[in-house]
Amino acid sequence: MAQIRIQNLRKEFGAFTAVQSSSFTIEDGEFFMLLGPSGCGKTTTLRMMAGLELPTGGEIFIDGEEVGMKPASQRDIAFVFQMFALYPHMNVRRNISYPLISQGVSKGEVRTRVEEIARILKIEDILDKPVGGLSGGDRQRVALGRAIVRRPKAFFMDEPLGALDAEFREHMAEELRALHDRIGATTVYVTHDQLEAMQMGDKIVVMNHGVVEQFGMPQQIYDWPASRFVADFIGSPSMNFLEFEGMIGIGGDHVMLDGQRIAVPVQRQGAEGKLTLGVRPEHVRFSDASGYRAKVIATEYLGTTQIVTLATANGTIKARISSSDKVSQGQTVGLEFNPRTLTIFAGARGHALVSEGNEGVLRHG
Repeated sequence: MAQIRIQNLRKEFGAFTAVQSSSFTIEDGEFFMLLGPSGCGKTTTLRMMAGLELPTGGEIFIDGEEVGMKPASQRDIAFVFQMFALYPHMNVRRNISYPLISQGVSKGEVRTRVEEIARILKIEDILDKPVGGLSGGDRQRVALGRAIVRRPKAFFMDEPLGALDAEFREHMAEELRALHDRIGATTVYVTHDQLEAMQMGDKIVVMNHGVVEQFGMPQQIYDWPASRFVADFIGSPSMNFLEFEGMIGIGGDHVMLDGQRIAVPVQRQGAEGKLTLGVRPEHVRFSDASGYRAKVIATEYLGTTQIVTLATANGTIKARISSSDKVSQGQTVGLEFNPRTLTIFAGARGHALVSEGNEGVLRHG
């Protein structure tokens, strides 16, 4: 397996820039997620790493070797596509063994490695069946087996579970992560599904309009989003945004919302003008003692929890609270927030100000 390093990677299609000066490092053995909405540049980035697209600029290092201008056949990687791309005239065994046969591997070694992969993927009972009659999950296992059997330096996967239904996709995500842990492969995985990325990834790159918005571990990105885009894209429901006009200086530890003092992490950056206070729904608490008031608009029962939608002087927000807490539409409640969980966003792109809680994360990302 191998470390993969991307440095100032750029891709232009005529006047359109699909990827803008991306830089990040994928460590040996990591399960690495490229996450973002459609058109953000994640698949283009993966295709450049795989050698299916040539970069306009920048460098790609696989196992210490610069491969940016090398064809895919010289990069020792395996690619798994969303559509399974199996050979319909071959059975499962032949599909998995084809890469080894093409490389001239001996028949005995081919048989041993195919049967080993079949045991790992739990498809020993279908090795001699035609692929046409298999379920979507089994066909995806076969596609994975064909990639794994080569033992390449890295696996690249472009939304490999996207064609499966929601329930089975979650099951396959668990299996794919368990498979990764067993074989210790360096894996780069493209998805638009933030729940999939959070469930499976060791590290995540969040992209938007060809730009890397943030790079880090799932919990870091969730707890300390680097921008409003990341805060809005990650989480269900997403982070709440309370907009206000004001200022906060270096060393500041509070902001004013609707005349009420709201404690925030001590700031390492200052800003003024149009600012936004971000808070996750699960970090909103009701308190009769709080002077910051909100009106209940709606409630949504989710079993052990409920989502309460509230109107405040600074915008509509959602709170995730216990389903045993009694609230009713039209009720006025006081709100309080844990200062350590809050983020302040500023600027045209809504970048997160550096505070005592997030400084290491945001500088890393």
